[in-house]
Amino acid sequence: MGKTIEGSRAAPSTPSVDADEVAKFSAMAADWWNPTGKFKPLHRFNPVRLKFIRDTAEAHFGIPAKQSKPLEGLRLLDIGCGGGLVCEPMARLGARVTGVDASEANIKTALTHAREQGLEIDYRAGTAEGLIDSGEAPFDIVLNLEVVEHVADAHQFLIDTASLVRPGGLMIVASLNRTAKALATAVIGAEYILGWLPRGTHDWSKFVTPEEVRTALHAAGMQPEPATGVSYKPLSGSWALSNDTAVNFMVVSRRPAT
Repeated sequence: MGKTIEGSRAAPSTPSVDADEVAKFSAMAADWWNPTGKFKPLHRFNPVRLKFIRDTAEAHFGIPAKQSKPLEGLRLLDIGCGGGLVCEPMARLGARVTGVDASEANIKTALTHAREQGLEIDYRAGTAEGLIDSGEAPFDIVLNLEVVEHVADAHQFLIDTASLVRPGGLMIVASLNRTAKALATAVIGAEYILGWLPRGTHDWSKFVTPEEVRTALHAAGMQPEPATGVSYKPLSGSWALSNDTAVNFMVVSRRPAT
């Protein structure tokens, strides 16, 4: 069964990585960032969602295209950031990035890799609830990517994370749809037949529908758009945006400026 993330009101903190731990977390970082390792599916999926995030942000904030650092001056939160596969590209695009993850090991790994790359990213071990209590919100952009299907209460988690978006800001949610097709491909196929993911990575019963995501975001005072599908192209081994939301989907949601 998939992991469930329990909420915590403790403020997220930046764990130290001492000299004795550097080698251990460098090795873990190498694993996270190995495009042919156990995180290969994320590396294959990353280009399409990174472009989607950039294009969405440029359109929303009126940023001219083709700038080298289009997100400069924007404060971005990646909740459930893992090893930093999205945080680092966002930092390179100029955003002031905060990455929060419930796993301290993930955060130490992400910290180590970012330092090796010469990137300044504010990584914290903790939860959305703790970040709310810390008083550090709001953010211009909140990324909620492939995490809502792992939390204890998806509806409340979406409401909580939406509260971290400033007026005029946006949130992007990416998740897996609770459909028979998703069960067959994202769980049985990806975990048990193809071995793309460790068995038990996902619990199909915790998947959320686009309608459930949009309902929660409406309740949080956001303005969610219709979902955009992301589909796997077996011939090229790549992912692309599509009209098919039956498995992977993304929802853009905006908080009114006033």
